[in-house]
Amino acid sequence: MLKYIRKYKSVLWFVLTFLGTYLLLSAAYNQYLKLETSAEYYPDYITHQVAVQSEWFINQLGYTASIEPHEEEPSMKLIINDQFLARVVEGCNAVSVIILFCAFVLAFFDGWKKSLVFLMVGTLAIYIINVIRIGLLAIAIYEFPEYSDFLHTIVFPLVIYGFVFLLWIYWIHQFSIKRK
Repeated sequence: MLKYIRKYKSVLWFVLTFLGTYLLLSAAYNQYLKLETSAEYYPDYITHQVAVQSEWFINQLGYTASIEPHEEEPSMKLIINDQFLARVVEGCNAVSVIILFCAFVLAFFDGWKKSLVFLMVGTLAIYIINVIRIGLLAIAIYEFPEYSDFLHTIVFPLVIYGFVFLLWIYWIHQFSIKRK
């Protein structure tokens, strides 16, 4: 058994680092969600900010967008031209995707400075892409309501996960070049 542990040490290290980081960050985020209650930032601060920034982005594209708290569930209503189109829920704020991104990058750790800079830039980029994604999704549903299920379940998740995948490929490429 010890022979296999030595042989696959790097793989085990990657898996343990990834899982440990993912579980730790997920537990911290779940604790944040349990503690975060605010009438001003409903349903939680991060989700509220994503809704506000998505509203701003849609308005910049020439539509009239507004948000308001949902009366029946913890979410923000996203309204375009007085038409309620989407709910911005906690799962829309990209935090779980950012946690997954961070766990992967830290599993391929490449020194504190390089890793932390990439984590900060990547996290910001994912957040911005997510706000743009929500805005474009709402506009697409407004313009093409017959495709709303396809857009919401296939196209727009592909955007965020595809972007994270490209960041990972870039990180691995940078990581492997240094090691050679």
